This record gives sequence, structure tokens and C-alpha cells, in this order.
Amino acid sequence: MQTSYIWHKFNIYSYKVVLTFVIGASCFITTESRAQLPGGINLPNFDEQTVHYGFLIGGHTSRFRLKYSDAFTAPALDSVHSILPTQKFGFKIGFIVNLHLFQYLDVRVAPTFSFYQLGLDYRYDNGSEFQELRDPTYFELPILLKYKSVRRENRAIYLLAGLTPSIKVSGNKKQEDSSERLLIEKFNLSLDVGVGLDLFQPLFKFSPEVRYSFGLLNVLDAEENDFSAGIESLNIHSFTIYVTFEGGPSTFRKKARKY
Repeated sequence: MQTSYIWHKFNIYSYKVVLTFVIGASCFITTESRAQLPGGINLPNFDEQTVHYGFLIGGHTSRFRLKYSDAFTAPALDSVHSILPTQKFGFKIGFIVNLHLFQYLDVRVAPTFSFYQLGLDYRYDNGSEFQELRDPTYFELPILLKYKSVRRENRAIYLLAGLTPSIKVSGNKKQEDSSERLLIEKFNLSLDVGVGLDLFQPLFKFSPEVRYSFGLLNVLDAEENDFSAGIESLNIHSFTIYVTFEGGPSTFRKKARKY
């Protein structure tokens, strides 16, 4: 019980910490960039590198998108008034490999570990409620196209779109009592779309970004129990605020020559 409470508190405040960090870092780095102007164009050829690398952190809200089955109206479920998805917070951490294709188009792969909390609120006709909460960890592999605007001094905006296959690496079915938990599938696939702002610094590129993920697969396990009765499908949708930091070997070599 104590462990669950600590994780719950961490889950709540982790999103606030990440959001505060994103806003604070954006303001600080933007101020630093302006202080270096006029005349200072940071990393002028950075986006022309064939490959560069980076890392990301993010805070997200996620929830199930639920579709009722015909069984929900059956007499056996007369006592259930509704089953409602609840919105929960989580966080992500990962790496970035960016491949430059054309002047304004890149493709990037971002292996990421994502820590979710996903809940369903079961409400009954007698006024009682029960919440089933799952906290799976997924390894995700977003494959995204990045379309960039013309660079203005040390800033440029961009759009992202692509697919994210993922595999559940914690909370697997073999470790669960299938009669006492809501079971979700091991694999998922989502469609991601987003927008961000590239801020070029002397040694790296910093980018705040927002992204929405639309779950394409039904993650409800085929094995039915009391928690899945009345549910036809569950899809995972999430909204994420990221900060990314990107650099490359040539960036640091050029800087080192100045000393």
C-alpha cells in the first residue's frame, strides 16, 4: 500500500516537474539566444548533417478510448451503470537518431521508455464506484517525418508525423492474476502528430515539442473476465509535452578548436 501511494504521488508531481522544466528551460534558453544576437548564428550548418543524435524527456496525459460491446446491455451487467476512462499522468525518456533527407525534411527514430497509468472507473447503479488502475511500461520506437520551416536566425518551427510501434515490458500477463485485473495486450501501435520549435544554441539544439498519439490497435486482451465484460475495445490516446536536446560529433569538434 505504501509503495503504491509513493508511486501515485510521484506520478502526479512528475508531470508538473516536467512541465515546469519545459517552460523554465524554454524561457532561459530563449533569453540566452537573444543575448548572443545580433551577429550570432549558432550552429549554422547543424541541420545539414546527415546524421545527428540527441535525447528527450517528456510528461504526458493518457487515457483509454473505450467502446462498449453488445454484452454491456445484457441482464448480467444490469448493475453496471457505466465504465468511464480516467485521465492519468506519466513520463517518457529516450534517445533520438535524426537522418537528414532533404532541405526541409528529416526522418527520426526515437527509442523511448514510456511510463503510463491507465484507469477505468466502474460505476454501479447503487452509487458505488470502483477504479481499476494499470501502470504498464512500454518500450516505444517512434518513426517520424519532420518537416521544418525556413530558419529565422536561431529559431525554426517544425511539424512531425509518423507511427509508433510499442511493446509492453512490465505488467505482462504471465505475472498477473487474470481473474483479478484488467488485462491489456503486449503490443500497441499509434499514429503520432506534433509541432515543435527548434532553438539553436552554441553547442546544441534545444526543442520544446507537443505531440498527440492516437492508438490504432485494440489493446484489450482476448481473455475475458469481470473487468473486460461489456467492453469491445480499448485504444490508448495520449498528449505529451517533450523537450529534446540534439547535438553531434562535428558540433563538439568545431567548438573544441576554439580552445
